[in-house]
Amino acid sequence: MDWSAWHDQYEVADSWMARRLHTVQAQVRAALSDAPAGGLKVISLCAGDGRDLLDVLVGHPRRNDVRARLVELDPRNTAAAMDKADRTGLRQVEVVTGDASLIDHYEDTAPADLVLVCGIFGNISDADIEHTIAACSQLCKTGGAVIWTRHRAAPDRVPLICEWFEAQDFEPRWLSAPDAGFGVGMHQFAGTPQPLRRGTRLFEFIGYDVLRQTVAEESLGHNDPAPHHQRRL
Repeated sequence: MDWSAWHDQYEVADSWMARRLHTVQAQVRAALSDAPAGGLKVISLCAGDGRDLLDVLVGHPRRNDVRARLVELDPRNTAAAMDKADRTGLRQVEVVTGDASLIDHYEDTAPADLVLVCGIFGNISDADIEHTIAACSQLCKTGGAVIWTRHRAAPDRVPLICEWFEAQDFEPRWLSAPDAGFGVGMHQFAGTPQPLRRGTRLFEFIGYDVLRQTVAEESLGHNDPAPHHQRRL
């Protein structure tokens, strides 16, 4: 998968990707507006070119309150994010080219007021989804929010994702409709942030194409695992 070219699909008017992006941006805008006065910290995992956050910050009244760290593996995407932040004067946005699954990248920013976990849950195993959600208690401050995405194709894991968040003291705040064509959710952390455990790897980025191939083979009774063309993010 060319993860830089992937972003071109956001430019297709009324595509599901464009509609999901607008939905995520609306929730980011709401989370920033509802946050307490003062400085705000934002973390974005597998941030891509950062458009879900940066496009909101440009015109948001809280833009100067936000200190953000975006972590993304593809250097073309991080170059685009850095260029956008520079051109729009978002001086407190830090873009890191690196493996977003390594929790050490967030040590200086966690616990944050807003954590973005978008474009990840559809590309990793169920066990890693649950593991990443559990680690959000290290990334998110009390009262902070996590915004996440997941496709709703079979097997639909959105209900399970909500259960996993609630098991970690995250309260549901918003969820897209089942027939939206995608899943976007926001959960607010009501617990106490846990110390960040350095050296933790949150997930293995397998890719939705490999995961769907595996599901298809399992449905046909084939038990051999699909090849893991992994992109570690």
